[in-house]
Amino acid sequence: MAIQKRTGLGRGLSAILESPETDITSKDISGNYVAGAIAELPFSKIETNPFQPRVDFDQEALAELAQSILEQGIIQPLTVRKMGYDKYQLISGERRFRAAKIAGLETIPCFIRVANDEQMLEWALIENIQRENLNAIEIAISYNRLIEECSLTQDELSNRVGKNRSTVTNYMRLLKLPAEVQAALRDGSISMAHARAIVNVDEEEKQLVITRKIIAEGLSVREVEKIARQLNSPAVPVKKTGKLALPLKYEVFKDTIQAKLNRKVEITRTPKGKGSIVIPFVSDDDLQSVISKLGSDKHW
Repeated sequence: MAIQKRTGLGRGLSAILESPETDITSKDISGNYVAGAIAELPFSKIETNPFQPRVDFDQEALAELAQSILEQGIIQPLTVRKMGYDKYQLISGERRFRAAKIAGLETIPCFIRVANDEQMLEWALIENIQRENLNAIEIAISYNRLIEECSLTQDELSNRVGKNRSTVTNYMRLLKLPAEVQAALRDGSISMAHARAIVNVDEEEKQLVITRKIIAEGLSVREVEKIARQLNSPAVPVKKTGKLALPLKYEVFKDTIQAKLNRKVEITRTPKGKGSIVIPFVSDDDLQSVISKLGSDKHW
């Protein structure tokens, strides 16, 4: 009976090196597509990119792209990375991936690469910024992820994405804004220039009030910049047609109270600083509602 000679490596390491389940090399051990190839891959073999910086996909735009794909085909292949035997992960092109699914395609052309997680994040970010017009908050979040997960400085990041350091800094500052302001920027209710002015205001409550005024009154960027400057400096009362105007910080306070109580509030003030706050009500029940909203749970 012949004795089988064991190799020095043993079965463990050789099995790992030769198993299709762990094949992430450019060598075609399995007989399937290798890194560097452009191939038609079935959707079932491709998983979406967990590093995708885009959060929102316009369904109407996807439907239009799907129709274009039906008529013209996929003009530019997706980019995927080889994850294992017949397993791939999307690096870039998720809009085309989704639209092709809507169009009913069973396979899609892909350029196959080998990449680590850091490269995945970087490629997905750059591809999206250059081709898919991420909103400002998505860009800011993506920049922040690159800095934190890839241990980059802002200077290194600006070189990687081909942007000025000041541009990167301006995007990063947007993440300091309250969630409501970020949401308004994300859905287009305010612009990037509006947000850059708002972020210069120190207090969160004031930032929220300004954002609501932009949306309600259509304030221009210059108007918001002026408000920001006034809020960050001592207010100087100004006379208008014989009536003493409220300092801007009190106007902001009035807007805050009106929003909280959902009713018009009047504040008057004399040159010596005396004055009154008038909150109208129409019934005892209405008065009780005002008292409750002002933070008192006691029923009078």
